Amino acid sequence: MKVLFATSEMFPLIKTGGLADVSGALPQALSDIGVDIRVILPNYADLKSEYIEFKKSIGAIEILGQNVEIYKANIKNNNTKVYLVDHPVFSARHGNPYMGPDKNPWHDNPDRFGLFCRTVVAFAMGEFNEVWQPDIIHSNDWQTGLIPALLSESKAPKKFFTIHNLAYQGVFDRQTFERLGLPWTLWREDALEYWGNMSFMKSGIIFSDLVTTVSPTYAEEIKTVQYGYGLDGVLKNKKDKLKGILNGIGGDWDPATDIQLDINYSSSDIKGKAIAKENIQKIMGLTINPKAPLIIHIGRLVEQKGIDLLIQAIENLANNEVQFAILGTGENRFEQTLKKLALKYPNRVAIHIGYDEQLAHRLEAAGDAFIMPSRFEPCGLNQLYSLKYGTIPIVHRVGGLADSVIHALEETIENGTATGIVIDYLDVPAIVWAIDYFIKIYQNEELFKKIQLNGMLKRHEWVISAQEYKNLYLNILQEL
Repeated sequence: MKVLFATSEMFPLIKTGGLADVSGALPQALSDIGVDIRVILPNYADLKSEYIEFKKSIGAIEILGQNVEIYKANIKNNNTKVYLVDHPVFSARHGNPYMGPDKNPWHDNPDRFGLFCRTVVAFAMGEFNEVWQPDIIHSNDWQTGLIPALLSESKAPKKFFTIHNLAYQGVFDRQTFERLGLPWTLWREDALEYWGNMSFMKSGIIFSDLVTTVSPTYAEEIKTVQYGYGLDGVLKNKKDKLKGILNGIGGDWDPATDIQLDINYSSSDIKGKAIAKENIQKIMGLTINPKAPLIIHIGRLVEQKGIDLLIQAIENLANNEVQFAILGTGENRFEQTLKKLALKYPNRVAIHIGYDEQLAHRLEAAGDAFIMPSRFEPCGLNQLYSLKYGTIPIVHRVGGLADSVIHALEETIENGTATGIVIDYLDVPAIVWAIDYFIKIYQNEELFKKIQLNGMLKRHEWVISAQEYKNLYLNILQEL
C-alpha cells in the first residue's frame, strides 16, 4: 500500500497552523505501522532548510507552459520521505504561504495551488523520473482540492480527501476557472461550479472515493446549515463516504521529554510545572504569584477562535487575580486591542504577537488552564497538548473540543473522567462563568490536581488515529 500525502504545509519545514502538525505527525505514525507513505508539498522560499538532510532532483516537466521541478528529500528525525514541488511562485516568494505582508491572500493563490495540484497528478501518473508510484493520493484542504477532479477519469490511484477546516474553501470566480485551463466538463453543479464561482474544496469532496474530517463531531456538524458553509448538501450526499477521525499529538508534545522546555515533568512527578509557570511569568512580565491562576491562549487571532469574546471577558475580570498569557497572530484589529489590553493590565495580561514554537511549548507547560472559546473547531490540537501538559482546557462544546474534553460535573469528578470545563452556549457571560468556575477548582488543590492528572493520563497519540486511517486506506483499495 503506497500513499502520497499531498499538503500545503508540514512541520517542521513550514507551519501556519494545525495542518502542518498533522502533516508532520500523521505520515510518520502511518509509516510506523507499515504504510509506505510519502509527503508532497511546495518548495517554499522559507522552508527551514536546516531540517532537510538530503535533497536531489527527480526531474522537471512542462505544465501549462511552465517548467516545474520536483526534489526528493529526507527530513531530520522523521522517517517520512518528502517531495518538494519547485516553481518560482513558491521558491522565489518569501513570507506566509497563503498571505502577503498586508495579510490578504496572495492574488495568484488559485494559480499557485492549481499548478501544485497538476504537478501532484503528473507525479502520480509517472511523468517524473521516479519509480515509486502511489496507490492512493491523500489530499488535504482546499489547496489540494483539484487533485481528485484532475484524476476523475482515472481509477488509479484512489482519491482520499481530508477536510481540516471547511471555512476555507478556495472559492474563485469563473474567469479563474477559465485561466486555470480546467476541462469544461468540470463546470457543472455536481462538479466544481459553486454558486457561479468555482470551489477547490467542493472539488476535493465530490471527486474523492472517501472524505474524512478531523473529529467525529465535526463530521456531523458540517452536514448542517450552521456549520456547512454552503456545502452541507454536498456532504450529506457523501453519506457513508464521510468519516470523522480525531487528530492525535506527536511525540514532540510530551512534557517528560520536550526539548523546548527549561524543565521537564510528568504525571508521576509534576513539580516542574510550577517552575515552568514562574519562568513564563518572568519572561512575559507577569507578577510572580503562585496563588494567581495562569490562563493561556495560543492560536489564530480571528473570530472563529472567539478571540473577540475572550477580550471582553478579560476586561470583565479586571478586578480578579487571574492572569492571561496569549500567543498568536491574526486580524490587525484583535492584535491592536490585545496590545492595548496588555498595556492597561501589565501585571495580569501578557501578549506575544506572532508565532514562536518554543514559546508555545513553554506556555503549555506553564499554564494552569488553556482557554479555547471557538465558535467552531474541526478538531483543535492545543486542547490535546494542554491535556498532556496538565493544563486544564476551558472550551466550547463544538467539533473536536466536544470529542476530547469532558466537563467537570459532580458525576464526572467522582468517576474520574473529568478533564476540563465545557460551555454549551458561547457568549461573554458564559466565558466569564467558565473562568470563575475554573478559579474555584484551582483554589481546591486536591480537586485541581485530580482533574489535571485525569487529562495527563488520557491517550491521544497519533498511532491510534493512524490505525483508523490505515483501515480506511485498505477499504478503498479493496473497492472495485
